Order: sequence, then structure tokens, then C-alpha cells
Amino acid sequence: MRRMAFLLRPGWIVLALVVIAFTYLCFMVLAPWQLGKNTRTSRENHQIEYSLNTAPVPLKTVLPQQDSSAPDAQWRSVTATGHYLPDVAALARLRVVDANQAFEVLVPFVVDDGPTVLVDRGYVRPEEGSHVPPIARPPAETVTITARLRDSEPTVQGKDPFTRDGFQQVYSINTQQVSGLTKVSLAGSYLQLVENQPGGLGVIGVPRLDAGPFLSYGIQWILFGILAPIGLGYFAYSEIRARCQEKQHAPVPESPMTVEQKLADRYGRRR
Repeated sequence: MRRMAFLLRPGWIVLALVVIAFTYLCFMVLAPWQLGKNTRTSRENHQIEYSLNTAPVPLKTVLPQQDSSAPDAQWRSVTATGHYLPDVAALARLRVVDANQAFEVLVPFVVDDGPTVLVDRGYVRPEEGSHVPPIARPPAETVTITARLRDSEPTVQGKDPFTRDGFQQVYSINTQQVSGLTKVSLAGSYLQLVENQPGGLGVIGVPRLDAGPFLSYGIQWILFGILAPIGLGYFAYSEIRARCQEKQHAPVPESPMTVEQKLADRYGRRR
């Protein structure tokens, strides 16, 4: 135990606390964060792949009621017959399409004998000064559209909707927020038009199927969490070994002189 008494020194205590905190972050925060992103990405990739290889289904089979949402069917291709509400529109601003800034145009669509769902008609490019360009109105008559189901996005904290250039503008496509702005009840999921659809604008493609580096990052944080306490133990062992070696090579102290030896050393030995 004496050999390990140095571990109670302030420097070693602080180092141990730092290692414990870092290990906790690795296992409880950083690794789950990256592994969670990997799970979500894998789930979305599976949904996209399934959508690309599956024929469209009627929207009412996925969103049967006004308050329906379909998080397990995101990106699923659906068809719907109904009409747009062209006078009730909003814009999602600060969107990025093909690496350039864009507005996404959002309009409610009333499905015949079904829910009213928010439709992302596609994108338009902003004019100079981030002003809204002229936007063609969607058809007023009954039409049939094909689109992909999308999950409602979370609202952006600190970014409130506002009105500019005659349009309500939002920072995320959140159906509940848009419903409050337009005073139109909307289903929980929204639709993103595919190419060549009535009322469509610039087409927003599906994301590239890429798993990303999240799994490797998650494993990396787990390894860091394992190596940190091992490293601390190694440094403590090295310190103990170094102290033992110092004791082994330390010079042997001379035995104390007797009184006779001290007198002899001072006055000389008797003959």
C-alpha cells in the first residue's frame, strides 16, 4: 500500500477524475450519439431503397385520417387525387438544393375523401437579397399527384416564422407549425413531389444512399473509453516500477559511528 500512496496526491486524483469523466462521456454520450445517427441513416437508406423499388400506393392507405402520420413509411411513393389550396402557401427558407440556396414552396392539398396534406411543390432560387422570385400558381382544378412521404421536421429553436414578399416563411417543414400559420389542419406527414407532377417546381431528389462514417465513429469512441482507464493503469504501474527501481539502486547508508570511533577520529587512536 505504501507503494501506491502517491496515487492520493492531487495531480493523480485530478488525472483519475478526468479519465473517469472522459470514459463516461465515451460510453454514455459520444458513442450512443454516433451509433444512433448510424441507426437513423441505415433506417432512412432502407426506406429510400424500398421506395425506389416499390410501385406507388394510394395515400389514404398510409394516411387514412386527418391526424395520421407515417414515420415508418418515409420516402414511400404514394398517389393522391384532390386539389391544391393555391391561396394558402408558405416557403421554407435557407434550404440547400444541389449545393445552392433555395426556397421550398409548401401548399396544402385536399385529398378527395381523405386528409388535407402539406405538399412540397419543389424549389425555386432566391433573387438578389434573398427575395422571393415569381412563383407559378398550382392548378386549381382536381388533379392526381405522385409524391414521396416525408416526416415532419422539428422546428428550429430561436427561428420564428415571419412574412416577407407576401409569403409566410419558415425555417423547417413542420406540419404543425405550418398548420398554425395557414389556419388549415394538416396531416402529420407531408408530401414531396416527384418529377413531372401538376403544380411541381424544381425537383428535389432523394438523398444519396450512403451509410456515412457514423458506425466507425461510434466504435472509435468505445475504444477510446476502453483505452483511457487502461492508459491510466499503465502510467500508475510505470510510476510504481520506477519507484521500486530507485529504491533498489539507492546507496546503502553507512551505519552510525560509535563514541569510540568518533573520539579516535578526532584525537587519533591510542597506540
